[in-house]
Amino acid sequence: MAGLIIKPRSRIFHGHDWVYSSEIKKTFGNPEPGQVVSLKDYKDRSLGSAIYNPQSQIVARRFSRRKQKLDVEFFYKRIKRSINCRELDPSIDVTLSRLVWSESDGLPGLIIDRYEDHLVIQTLTLGMDLRINEITEAIKKLFKPKSIIVRNDSPIRAAEGLKMETHIIEGSPPEAIQIEYLNIPFSINLLSGQKTGLYLDQLNNYKLVGELACNKRVLDCFTNQGGFAMSCLLNGAIETTGIDISETAIKSSEVNSSKINNNNSKWIKGNVFDLLKSFDSENHKYDMIILDPPSFTKNKKSISDAMRGYKEIHLRSLKLLEPGGILTTFSCSHHISSKIFLDMIRDASNDAKKSLRIIHQYRQRSDHPISLGIPESSYLKGYSLEVVASW
Repeated sequence: MAGLIIKPRSRIFHGHDWVYSSEIKKTFGNPEPGQVVSLKDYKDRSLGSAIYNPQSQIVARRFSRRKQKLDVEFFYKRIKRSINCRELDPSIDVTLSRLVWSESDGLPGLIIDRYEDHLVIQTLTLGMDLRINEITEAIKKLFKPKSIIVRNDSPIRAAEGLKMETHIIEGSPPEAIQIEYLNIPFSINLLSGQKTGLYLDQLNNYKLVGELACNKRVLDCFTNQGGFAMSCLLNGAIETTGIDISETAIKSSEVNSSKINNNNSKWIKGNVFDLLKSFDSENHKYDMIILDPPSFTKNKKSISDAMRGYKEIHLRSLKLLEPGGILTTFSCSHHISSKIFLDMIRDASNDAKKSLRIIHQYRQRSDHPISLGIPESSYLKGYSLEVVASW
């Protein structure tokens, strides 16, 4: 088997499963892009098996600590194991969940999401993309899905030299799937919805955040399908206003909210930055504001610019809250640590002359497991903070 000899002190010796180009001492056996390669240390000791792509900055991604082939049997066993883990977790509804989460389930670059009888696959690495047939065959041994969709429309694929595409490889998915989760209705388009159709990582957070909203006027920014706003309504919010720049998202929110028999929701298509500014100038006030923006940064180089954007929306939101008001905020970028995120919130509160205290903390749902050796697998962090009256 062709392979790579890894330099001493590389991250793989500290528990990580990635090998960067700068960490390779030499290659042997002329490995081909997408091939399974052997990893060895400088004393010729085995470090396991990895998928190889010299076009990527992450040249090798380890998927096993021993010699291992990527065949149908391997995918069957590895996918079955990840499903079993989720079935043992009472906080996860397996029929609406992420069944496979890339490196955290030992399948680098493979994502499998389940929406009742329909499955959505993403292959975000060359090694997985070349084996889509083996993956599909393994899935069909485990399920009898009505449809299997490949949603390879993520820009992440460009880093692997892969093009973006979406296609159906099994069955005929409906135009929209109607799902209710924790009494919150969703209409999901598996071919064009956000991510693979829905923000599965936030599903349990909708309930937790909504429980804080009783008798409150709520502003839900970057509302997407209105998950947070509808949970707030179901938990007794006086009124909710949802904002999103996407007309499709606003229409989905209107349809979804019509199913919970309420007359207290309003949906606005617009730019959150601009609307927060105008609400401030018009002296609007809310009891609770939710910020769940898309990732403002895709790499470390853009962190500074991202933090300026984050700070602006936090500062403007804080100006719309009186003492006792709640700011609930999320970041979905692994490049922004909890410390960086909290430092930004502190700076924004200082500029707004508001004191805050943390009342709740949030993370991604456990069907997006966090691997201790791969800090990048922990990306979603959130906080609910109460505005404290002046001392």
